[in-house]
Amino acid sequence: MSGESGWRRRSAQWFGVPGRSGFLHRSWVRAEGFTPEVFDGRPVIGIANSFSELTPCNSHLREVAEAVKRGVWQAGGFPLEFPTMSLGESLMRPTAMLYRNLMAMEVEECLRANPLDGVVLLSGCDKTTPGMLLGATSVDLPAILVTGGPMLRGRWRGQDMGSGTDVWRLSEEQRAGRLTTEELVEAETCMNRSHGHCMTMGTASTMACMAEALGMSLPGSASIPASDSGRMRIAQRAGQRIVEMVHAGGPRPSEVLTRTAFENAIRTNAAIGGSTNAVIHLLALAGRAGVSLVLEDFDRLASVVPLLVDLMPSGRYLMEDFHDAGGLPVVLNELARAGLLDGSARTVSGATLGEDVEGASSWRPEVVATVASPVQAAGAATAVLRGNLCPDGAVLKISAASPELLRHRGRAVVFDSIEEYLVAIELDDVDISSSDVLILRYAGPRGYPGMPEVGNLPLPARLLRDGVTDMVRISDARMSGTGYGTVILHVAPEAAAGGPLALARTGDIVVLDAPARTLHLEVPDDELARRREQWSAPEPPSDRGWTRLYVDHVLQADKGCDLDFLVGSSGDAVPRENH
Repeated sequence: MSGESGWRRRSAQWFGVPGRSGFLHRSWVRAEGFTPEVFDGRPVIGIANSFSELTPCNSHLREVAEAVKRGVWQAGGFPLEFPTMSLGESLMRPTAMLYRNLMAMEVEECLRANPLDGVVLLSGCDKTTPGMLLGATSVDLPAILVTGGPMLRGRWRGQDMGSGTDVWRLSEEQRAGRLTTEELVEAETCMNRSHGHCMTMGTASTMACMAEALGMSLPGSASIPASDSGRMRIAQRAGQRIVEMVHAGGPRPSEVLTRTAFENAIRTNAAIGGSTNAVIHLLALAGRAGVSLVLEDFDRLASVVPLLVDLMPSGRYLMEDFHDAGGLPVVLNELARAGLLDGSARTVSGATLGEDVEGASSWRPEVVATVASPVQAAGAATAVLRGNLCPDGAVLKISAASPELLRHRGRAVVFDSIEEYLVAIELDDVDISSSDVLILRYAGPRGYPGMPEVGNLPLPARLLRDGVTDMVRISDARMSGTGYGTVILHVAPEAAAGGPLALARTGDIVVLDAPARTLHLEVPDDELARRREQWSAPEPPSDRGWTRLYVDHVLQADKGCDLDFLVGSSGDAVPRENH
């Protein structure tokens, strides 16, 4: 029933013990129809599945799980699939980000409480990938992440459509009167043509790439379309590989998620034009892994990396094109050849990152360029701003901004809620000009709550009709990775925590100098002090349940928005038996 190696595994403390305890655990599993061989000491592999029909990005993960199971059985393991919370940014209110930490907590507790020796994590939508990684890192069992893959390209009237990116673009066209409501509905039916997550370089694609760059996914997996048979092959291979990892004792997340791995991921995010949301998720993940990572690391490490991938929202192409060009291994190999990536980092493949990507080259140089001839020169990545409006930092995605607005001085127009703003901008007499600086506050982690993706504020309808396409916008919220514009996000501390954003007033002058990395409110210190004396914190958004726990314990954006008591790890020690 169990050899010496079996007794060293966690699962043996359930299935490999004599007497009543072993009898109890084995007999209940036999009720599912398994034969005695599953208790012979083979690795027990969990398949954590975030499938949900409420999360369209993840609605095909049942099929992916079956492919993982095939691989586990082939390698001599025993697969057991279990459901996890599922987070869909497209449907959940007030925002899926409110529940990322709850999902991470659930994954952590499920892994620790059950007879598992290793786990394959199945994710897809924006928050399911970091949620899975956060939970698995805190437990530190051998783990591989498999995402569901991006959708096929959208097509409308002979043109490619990018999920999210064209939602913002076309809805603005309709508000400006250049697109009819009927045409918008027609485009809506053409955008999402298959299973999978956003096919732009939004947050879902970005975090799939981050998992691969960190070494937590098998090489080449991030870009495979959801409907491509290669998605099932990589899932099957993950099932085989996790069994090998358990036999070898690792690598575990703690051995993969090193400082080197995070530096590689930050540089990779710059090279792919990745989402600003990666900043928050990587900071939180580093906190779980015990790696010292600060906001300035993202600016410092990324500032020397050129943009190599020409994908929406910063560019022209989509994830199918990225995959055709060779996917992330091409980018990683190009960075390694240029000395911008440390190829010695360990990965779940069993090889180093450099070995995984050696020899990869672009089949479509118009999609994935070289360091010598990049899409944009170094400096186009996420900038970290400081100033009296954001003493703990704010971020701006340079590649998605308008160059002429990167240095700007304008009048602040301040709104305390997104609902108030959306009503105001439809009024023809709203007092907003194209040179103004739009400020949305009380939309941060505690204030909304959950820090929703509302920072890329739609422009006033009157200005859209006049041909205005961008304005400087500032918020303590996030924006979708599919968004674009001169949008300053993640202002910390947030307004609800008493950050200086709470003290800004309409009519104040705001000065942005992105090259100098500064964001400043031209208001004397004594006046700000007077305003602070008059300010009072808003009422908590809820006095019960998860929202109350979240608001009481969530860290600010510059710390990754994890809960303060979840930072760090607690390991895979087997809990006390239920006697």
